[in-house]
Amino acid sequence: MDSALALSLLEWQLELGATEAIGDVPVNRYEVPAARPAPAPAPFPPPLPVAEDPLEAARALAESAGSLADLEEALGRYEHCELKKGARNLVFADGNPAARVMIIGEAPGRDEDIQGKPFVGRAGQLLDLMFAAIGMGRENPDAENTLYITNVLPWRPPQNRDPAPEEIAMMLPFLHRHVALADPDILVLMGNHSCQALLGRRGITRLRGTWTEALGKPALPMFHPAYLLRNPLAKREAWADLLTLQARLRAP
Repeated sequence: MDSALALSLLEWQLELGATEAIGDVPVNRYEVPAARPAPAPAPFPPPLPVAEDPLEAARALAESAGSLADLEEALGRYEHCELKKGARNLVFADGNPAARVMIIGEAPGRDEDIQGKPFVGRAGQLLDLMFAAIGMGRENPDAENTLYITNVLPWRPPQNRDPAPEEIAMMLPFLHRHVALADPDILVLMGNHSCQALLGRRGITRLRGTWTEALGKPALPMFHPAYLLRNPLAKREAWADLLTLQARLRAP
């Protein structure tokens, strides 16, 4: 409303006799106005969930396993390893858990992923032939001449690529618990990645055939059978390693 219109309206009210601005109800000018209620505080947003640490989760699951069956079930519940999403099966172990010798390979391949067992492809067939030459095998019923076989990784990497360091780190608590529960006399570390995981060293051509220690147990690094398929001339060294293992098992 502009000032001219406001003034004309005021003059019109004066002509009607409205000489005082009053209301219908008297106003007590000495009354203290009531305080306005304070606005309600805005609710705090709920705290963001704290991301679970993959390594701590692996340790907790592994330590909770009281048996090999519990450990396999715990691995199946572990959700932090991306390899699980692309794998068909969890490849846990094969052979006799009471065996004196526990073989630790690297990771499942295509055939292992399909069957859910370690060392069942061409490399696995060669592995069976190698140990049969010294009277040992995964199907033997007695602990003296049988084998227990697992891998560092329980799921197949895409296109059989090498395991990534973070993947090995996540699986190490499970592997350590696996060895503790099986409690073999001797570990056979097949290939570079097994040596890297349990010895912190690589260079299988230098490490093979030399006794060392892993997880408090005697350990013998050996060529992986897949390497022997690509390098048949290395089978001579592999045979020497098998004889070394046989002598250790027969020693009083």
